[in-house]
Amino acid sequence: MKIYTKTGDGGTTALIGGRRVEKNHPRVEAYGAVDELSAHLGYLRDNLPPDRFGAVRGDLLQILNDLMTLSAILACEGETLKKLPSLTGEHLDFLEQRIDRMQETLPPIERFTLPGGHPMVSLTHIARTVCRRAERRATAIASDGDPHQAQHETAKRYLNRLSDYLYVLSRQLARDFGAEELFWNPGE
Repeated sequence: MKIYTKTGDGGTTALIGGRRVEKNHPRVEAYGAVDELSAHLGYLRDNLPPDRFGAVRGDLLQILNDLMTLSAILACEGETLKKLPSLTGEHLDFLEQRIDRMQETLPPIERFTLPGGHPMVSLTHIARTVCRRAERRATAIASDGDPHQAQHETAKRYLNRLSDYLYVLSRQLARDFGAEELFWNPGE
């Protein structure tokens, strides 16, 4: 099978289900942002030493799998969505449990955190901001009248929770790498 089909040469692509849309269609923008997020998370995972960060690497692999499901949901309309795997409350619970576990070991903060302090912390913040963009794009299509709105709503919630997870992970990595957490100092 050839990787190139030439069907997109005119600036269109097919959604799951076959409908062709412009490559700047809101659905394509949404799953494209999730694809970008996945690439950043894969890079983050690859740069975390397995001997020290085996559990985090395992969590990131699960998240990467979840994001493929989420991308498929965003790329799908109508009845075809019923044929795809779905995101459920269990996926949200997974993220919340990981967030809670990390937060138990971190000191409370009273100021906004700034990206930086260590390359892995910065990379986690990059992933977090891309996740927020993906969430905004998913929000744009979540209200487009699709009768299978529940899956799109779960996708939106998953991205929201994932950005929280990435924020807490950035703090955890700062601690694990012995990096100074940087805080916003208004007026300085």
